[in-house]
Amino acid sequence: PVLRLLEAQLQDQRREHEEEMEALKNQVDLMQEELEKQQQAFLQTLQLSPEVQVEFGLQQEITRLTNENLDLKELLEKLEKNEKKLKKQLKIYMKKVQDFEASQTMVPVERRPHKWNMQVAVQRKEKDFQGMLEYYKEDEPLLIRNLIT
Repeated sequence: PVLRLLEAQLQDQRREHEEEMEALKNQVDLMQEELEKQQQAFLQTLQLSPEVQVEFGLQQEITRLTNENLDLKELLEKLEKNEKKLKKQLKIYMKKVQDFEASQTMVPVERRPHKWNMQVAVQRKEKDFQGMLEYYKEDEPLLIRNLIT
């Protein structure tokens, strides 16, 4: 029985290791493809005139910053969702504390624990909305999904 358990654990670990290795190989392949694309683009850029090289570099930087901005927006959305969840939990816990304090008023004074002073200040970031929405065409599916949820 113990030997079978150990064999099963070993097989599970081997399977997990193989899956992890496969995922890493795929990741390496994708990175190699990306590197080849970047090398090709770099070689093509070297053959261009200096003015075109500068314009191409600026275009690449704009693309990189746009992608980074989208990633940051996604992170912000996740953090805002988490904030809402934590605010809801805080309300639930504050209600429990109030209920507990109310039940303690029924207990004789000499048995009552010290009263806690719980004040929670949650700051909100005020936003100014103009009534119009500006977005990139490629962000439309994400925008629609967020509007629905």
